[in-house]
Amino acid sequence: MRWRPEHGGATVLVVAMAGVLLAVTGGLAAVGGLVTAQRRAQAAADLAALAAATTPSGGACAEAARTASANDAALVGCRVAGQEVTVVVAVPGPAVPWRTVRVTAEARAGPG
Repeated sequence: MRWRPEHGGATVLVVAMAGVLLAVTGGLAAVGGLVTAQRRAQAAADLAALAAATTPSGGACAEAARTASANDAALVGCRVAGQEVTVVVAVPGPAVPWRTVRVTAEARAGPG
């Protein structure tokens, strides 16, 4: 067998390419998780705002909190201005080992 200076070079290249592929796949999974969480948060905010807008103003924020909770979200803000209700909800984002991710969304509902 002849010795060649490139001997084993393909192995290093394949390992490097596998590492890059793994990193890209992980990044895409994280972005997909964030997009999904944002959609869930926006849906929960929209429903909470609509529920609050159809409730008498004294119980609008309590109804928004109940609706958000029923959609696995937490109400973090609620403001009633006349017949218009603005709510902010938060949902847990994708699981990452180094921090807790919360995704928030805001929605407004009222006449007109």
